[in-house]
Amino acid sequence: MSEIDSAGVALRQRNTAESVARSAGITSIAVLASRVTGLAREMALARLFGAGAANDAFLLAFRIPNLTRDLFAEGALSSAFVPTFVEYLQKKSRADAAYLANLVATAIIVIVGAVCLLGMAFAEELVSILAPGFRQVPGKFEMAVGMTRIMCPFLLLVALAAQVMGILNACNRFALPALSSSMFNVGSLGFGLLMGHVAGSRIGITAIEGMAWGVVFGGALQLFVQVPSLIREGFLFKPAFDFKHPGLIHIAKLMGPAILGSAAVQINVMVNSNFASQIVDPVTGLNGPVTWVNNAFRFMQLPLGLFGVAIGGATLPAISRAAANGDMDDFRRTLSRSLGLVFLLTIPSSAGLIVIGDSIIGALFEGGAFRDYDTQQTAAALAWFAVGLVGYAALKILVPAFYALKDSRTPMYISLASIATNYYIVANMTSTYAFGHAGLALSTAAVAISGAVVQFLILRGRVGGIYGRALFSSVMKITFASAIMSFGVWGAAWLAGEWQPAGHGRYLATLGLAIPTGIGLYYYACRALKIDEMDLAMAAIAKPWERLRARIR
Repeated sequence: MSEIDSAGVALRQRNTAESVARSAGITSIAVLASRVTGLAREMALARLFGAGAANDAFLLAFRIPNLTRDLFAEGALSSAFVPTFVEYLQKKSRADAAYLANLVATAIIVIVGAVCLLGMAFAEELVSILAPGFRQVPGKFEMAVGMTRIMCPFLLLVALAAQVMGILNACNRFALPALSSSMFNVGSLGFGLLMGHVAGSRIGITAIEGMAWGVVFGGALQLFVQVPSLIREGFLFKPAFDFKHPGLIHIAKLMGPAILGSAAVQINVMVNSNFASQIVDPVTGLNGPVTWVNNAFRFMQLPLGLFGVAIGGATLPAISRAAANGDMDDFRRTLSRSLGLVFLLTIPSSAGLIVIGDSIIGALFEGGAFRDYDTQQTAAALAWFAVGLVGYAALKILVPAFYALKDSRTPMYISLASIATNYYIVANMTSTYAFGHAGLALSTAAVAISGAVVQFLILRGRVGGIYGRALFSSVMKITFASAIMSFGVWGAAWLAGEWQPAGHGRYLATLGLAIPTGIGLYYYACRALKIDEMDLAMAAIAKPWERLRARIR
């Protein structure tokens, strides 16, 4: 290969990496809005209902359609549909791709719609499996069953929304699909408060049931806000029933192992919910653990969504195109750069959540029915969830990489193996070692990290390396920079505690001093250590703002 050719390849790879980072940056801004509005919804629930029976029942009922959403929509469907759709766009006509999208949408309406009806019919059995401990608290089980039936249609709406998001991402439109989640949060909170607190007494529903109806309204808003962009891209839904179509069959074949793999994850969630519903806290009894674990997991979702999901969503179309074109060097380089970006952003996030997690939770949630004790218990779970954040985020990159290579079996086998690992750790942590609800978070972290390591090693062997030496060097530097940051954050938190020893004042003082200190220390440590991924991250942050300033001018 000539020097000119080599330079051209290097430039193309650099451009791909920058394109992924830029798309991830745009998505991250939208995801930030989604996570902030999501936290507002969680804050409202916490302050209105605390960590009591009503909130436990609502969160369990909401988890049931969420389990199947991950199974059919945002997990298996997206990972199988996007690479196939991209291949049709690359190698066939846009009309062929549009027809495939219509086939998939029709199949979703038929299959997921049937699942929704079954969920409503067997709501009692589902709640019994997931939370047998609810029967021991009067009225708690019945509340969970009723709200499960209300929220089941949310699954169909969000499945269709996930497909629309996949189509728009394949067309290199990332911002609006990511913002659609904000529409869900705003719609579910606003409509839920309207239904439960304003109109509830007039139409005969409780305040918490109003929040359940809000979820369904929010799901509809998340879907329909994306439809105008879909139409502008030339895609308009028309029912199609050619179930022997090779593209649809290919997606179904990819989804089969993916569903089994996702089912393993959902079984782990079910096991954890089962244990959580039976944990007897020395202060609150059977009420509380479900809410504490859920709130902690929601906080971990903030950096996971901002970085893992955003970078994963931007990476999948890029590596799918590379795989479709047979350019494996571009595939490896893009994958390595994406993993480096994930580590750059999630390792310090994990450290920060561990060091000042109690202040974050206290500042946002504590008040009303949510007490200081709830803050401390949620922070204990958050610390263990944060340990697994890096693993979770890496999986958002690694699993789609297997799908881009048309291999959905390997992630499935690894995910199925995690069932035994999760059950063993949960049983020991909650029973033998009396970790309580924090043991559930520890188990989740262990499963995520082990799964990411195994998938990385297999994928590295499959594609002939992922520039592992450069990636390992970056991880070591990032870890060192994060350690420097952690000491600074801890010191700032200590100073804030001396200044404001208790209450919301301490939480706010800690965040106001520790977060800027941590960001500054980490940035300059990364610059001093010459971490390459920092350049990509800064470019990803700068580009959207440059475009915004240009439009304003």
